[in-house]
Amino acid sequence: MPDRSYLIGIDIGTTSTKAVLFQEDGTTVAEVTHAYPLYTPTPDVAEQKPEEIWSAVVTAVRSLMDRSQIEPAQILCLALGSAMHSIIAVDAAGNLLTNSLTWADNRSAEWAERLRRDPRGSNLYHRTGVPIHSMSPLTKLLWLRHEQPDIFHRAAKFISIKEFVLFRLCQQYVVDYAIASATGLLNLKNLAWDAEALELASISDQQLSQLVPVTHVVHPFDPGVAAQLGLATDTAIVVGASDGALANLSVGAMTPDRVTVTVGTSGAVRAIVKQPWTDPQQRLFCYALMDDYWLVGGSVNSGGIVWQWAREQFSDVKGTPQSGGDPYEGLWNLANSVAPGANGVLFHPYLAGERAPIWTANASGSFIGLTLRHSKAHLVRSLLEGIALNLNLVLQALKQVIGEPTFIVATGGMARSPLWRQLLADVTAHPVQVPTSYGSSCWGAAIVGLYALGRLSSLEAGTATLGASKDYQPNPENVAVYQKIVPVYAGLLERLQSEYHSIAQLQADLAALHDRTSDRG
Repeated sequence: MPDRSYLIGIDIGTTSTKAVLFQEDGTTVAEVTHAYPLYTPTPDVAEQKPEEIWSAVVTAVRSLMDRSQIEPAQILCLALGSAMHSIIAVDAAGNLLTNSLTWADNRSAEWAERLRRDPRGSNLYHRTGVPIHSMSPLTKLLWLRHEQPDIFHRAAKFISIKEFVLFRLCQQYVVDYAIASATGLLNLKNLAWDAEALELASISDQQLSQLVPVTHVVHPFDPGVAAQLGLATDTAIVVGASDGALANLSVGAMTPDRVTVTVGTSGAVRAIVKQPWTDPQQRLFCYALMDDYWLVGGSVNSGGIVWQWAREQFSDVKGTPQSGGDPYEGLWNLANSVAPGANGVLFHPYLAGERAPIWTANASGSFIGLTLRHSKAHLVRSLLEGIALNLNLVLQALKQVIGEPTFIVATGGMARSPLWRQLLADVTAHPVQVPTSYGSSCWGAAIVGLYALGRLSSLEAGTATLGASKDYQPNPENVAVYQKIVPVYAGLLERLQSEYHSIAQLQADLAALHDRTSDRG
């Protein structure tokens, strides 16, 4: 019988699913990414179609098997990771009643704001570790209950996108503690569904999946589905964890002194701690992983999406033929052409509302300090600095839990830029490491799979294959500049927070006036 020395890690993301075939020592054999749309017909809507996600999983795994020519009997396990905060309503027969409402869906913002003002909201945060925000499945349930009552009352189950995939694989509704603890419905102390949260949402625990550890192996593997994927029916299906926890695991950031700062489309600052902790100011999340591993940190909307917006607005900024087709090279060059601090221009990067540290869905962006002395280059530099300064606010809150980190591990698409790496070191005043080899959340899922099946003695043992890192030390002169900026940046944000609601209302009123004028025209 062939030696089972290969495994597949899957990361089900917001706009794509990635599957990677690994050898047991962490060597990547093949990888496939399959993209799909995020449906945003209005600014508040952000949905996925679950059938498209399932198709992406099947296509990605089948492609790995076809490309690698590995025998199905050589695959030890399939281990899953996924984005958090999604919710899908299904009926008693498992039929879809809704699309998957993602973390970015903002339709429950009003219900989140009501709950934030309710004393029960603060109590819920401290019991569940999930800030009261429209990303939370709890607030999405409130929205469904009040604004989509027909769907809400027909629903037999409310599940995440990963639970949907697991159901297709094994015909069981199970959810790992990592995904469950991001719903706002799981009690951190006893790792059970929280009775008051369920009462508030008007659902029962029977409408939620069975809670299992991240190392749980689901049996049996549906034979028809196994054939679709090109896998053997005795392949172990390991439930796995959330993308955030797995990202930390994949780069060896499993102790409080190793903080990850990930910036892709959105961003996050995360650390692993030994016991659950909630923030008196409710700036941070706290999610379960396993045993004495808990993920604490903050997710931000204002990541690479702001840099993408900058590229679209400053489309005349071109790269060079030597850039290898990098569409952002011109922006990086422009940002690098002016001194740190952008000559006093500050930018709050809340172009898509914000999660951490302010948890305000209707927050909006702002340039402050503009004068006739400023150029396009200063604006671009301030955009980049605004992303970093906002992440630093999350880091400052996190330090109250973990103390001073030894260094920061930078990951995500923006970490490819040397300018971003140095800027992050200078703004945070901490050394930044960039792993030269890591398998993202897929390798984190694979590590959980190996540990679940007894192939690793500990989760940390799975990071032994990590390569060297590139290190960036803070520049003392630049650190001095940003230490002057940070309190001004934070103070302005504090004053602006009280105005975000009125600004959002003004924008809505002007949009309505424009629509009426257009209709008359």
